[in-house]
Amino acid sequence: MSNLSSSVASCESHSELVKKLTKAYYRDDQQEKFMDLQAEVDSLLQQLQNLKSQKQESCNQEE
Repeated sequence: MSNLSSSVASCESHSELVKKLTKAYYRDDQQEKFMDLQAEVDSLLQQLQNLKSQKQESCNQEE
């Protein structure tokens, strides 16, 4: 489980870096679209990690 939490932390720090870099390279309208997409990606990643965690828990309970 520690790999999962470190992966989430790594993704969060990556997300913050991406936010900072996009401010310098994109116009405001493009930046807003990018940030919306980034937020959706982050949400989907979190959902995927939750599903993986639930799957691992259910496999562990079956054993």
